[in-house]
Amino acid sequence: MKQHLRSGQAGFTLIELMITVAIIGILLSVALPSYQSHVMKTRRSVAASCLLEHSQYMERFRTTNLTFTGADLANFTSPCLADSQASYTYAFAAGEPTGTTFAIEATPVAGSAQAGDTACATLRIRQSGAKEISGTGSAATCWR
Repeated sequence: MKQHLRSGQAGFTLIELMITVAIIGILLSVALPSYQSHVMKTRRSVAASCLLEHSQYMERFRTTNLTFTGADLANFTSPCLADSQASYTYAFAAGEPTGTTFAIEATPVAGSAQAGDTACATLRIRQSGAKEISGTGSAATCWR
């Protein structure tokens, strides 16, 4: 029995390989920014829920002490702090708390990926429940 020799080799040509690489590159250029945006929104959502927990802590403090004065966020512990400590820091706004008011801010950590969130930047909550931001977006969008 004779063996038949094939004139060509099996495999991919350089052109086929380059087309595949180009398609993967195009897909990544679309998918990666979308993924990064989703991660940023998720971190922001965690920070917003953590601010709500801080606000509840302040209300409990006022119920016990009949004032917000003397409250210290260092005494506040919650799983949300561990979840967001690499992205946000939490502190009272300047001049806060007073006897009847407080404002707590979640500020993106410098150098973190969240620092690039210019639309929402710093999130803030007040004793009245008012939700504010310092970025270029709207509070309604940033506090979803």
